[in-house]
Amino acid sequence: MEHPEAERLASVLKALADANRLRLISLIQASPAGEACVCELTEPLGLSQPTISHHLRILTDAGLLERDKRGVWAYFRLVPEALTIIAGSITPPKQRRQSRGGSLAPRRR
Repeated sequence: MEHPEAERLASVLKALADANRLRLISLIQASPAGEACVCELTEPLGLSQPTISHHLRILTDAGLLERDKRGVWAYFRLVPEALTIIAGSITPPKQRRQSRGGSLAPRRR
């Protein structure tokens, strides 16, 4: 792994290295529509809306979530290939599958 790729992976893993962010990913992934509004995430985590928004922004900036603004609400969904790419980056080469596409490019706002 080249240094720039290692730096990018470290930043993504740092975004994941928080229990509340892992719970947010789990809640969004488990939601029936595959997406969730900030307003739907405050109660299950017991955190304030600004705190939830802060964590969601970190996950979005890391390229793990996509944000869709609808009126006054923002909806978030998991970037499907993001976790696959992370897993492939840390899986020993002998165990990797043939398909290896994708990259962890930063998300533009």
